[in-house]
Amino acid sequence: MLFRQLEYFVALARERHFARAAAACYVSQPALSEAIRKLEQELKVPLVQRSRTFEGLTPEGERLVLWARRILANHEQLQQEVVALQTGLTGQMHLGVIPNSAATVALLTDPYCAEHPLVKVQIQAGLTSAQIIERVQRHELDAGIIYPHGQDATGLTVVPLYFEEQVLLAGSDLLTGQSTSISWLDVVELPLCLLNTGMRGRQLIDEALATKNLIATPQAEADSVSTLFGRVATGRWATVIPSTWLKTLRPPVGTRVLRLEDPSVSAMVALVLSAIEPIPMPAQALADTARKIQFDAAIKRPVDPMSV
Repeated sequence: MLFRQLEYFVALARERHFARAAAACYVSQPALSEAIRKLEQELKVPLVQRSRTFEGLTPEGERLVLWARRILANHEQLQQEVVALQTGLTGQMHLGVIPNSAATVALLTDPYCAEHPLVKVQIQAGLTSAQIIERVQRHELDAGIIYPHGQDATGLTVVPLYFEEQVLLAGSDLLTGQSTSISWLDVVELPLCLLNTGMRGRQLIDEALATKNLIATPQAEADSVSTLFGRVATGRWATVIPSTWLKTLRPPVGTRVLRLEDPSVSAMVALVLSAIEPIPMPAQALADTARKIQFDAAIKRPVDPMSV
């Protein structure tokens, strides 16, 4: 059994298409197909359902691809550890990030990169907490930044980072008569643009509204906070975002920021990584960096009503 065969098998399981898998592995399609056939012969079980096109993995293939991913991940970690013993931590660190944390991830990755200059950090933004957990468990990500509440973190180490608070951002003309804060009853009367239904940042809003028997009916939805900023910048829209974004992006001209009251909304944000030994060295180093950072001091500032 060769590592190359396992790499081709995992790529096919990921891409679910022979030509795309071959392209991802920089080989010809016949070479990839033949390598997987030889792997099947060696293991004495069918791994792929074939006709003229890829139809999926067999039940045996679905089971064994989990082992293939683990073997490849351990092989990569072994190589990284050998190099680290010689020259210091090196390689790549794949980090998944929920949309609401895209503005604060630099608070973690900047000191990490300074401490480990030979490590290349690749950030995948726009993922849900569940997607990040799944990809960490499948060794497709080294670590992730998620909302841990309500998630099954079996087999993972969870490192709390900070609590974020949700605030209202809206065109100033929409907030006539509002002073320092706004009620949810008034929020639902505004022309809203919010994160997509199902995203945890949106669920926090819907849960707060449910305590008042209210429902949000946004005319526009998006999968990124920066998109919401752009819409609010027109002056005709309102949104609810984490106050941490105001550390990175100034409120658009002609907008105001108000606290949300009764109830206020906050949520823990945490780093997750595999708890199964051996833990990838880049991920373990990231967790060590996270434990040393005073996130609350870095992101906390009064959320005063403002007009720009």
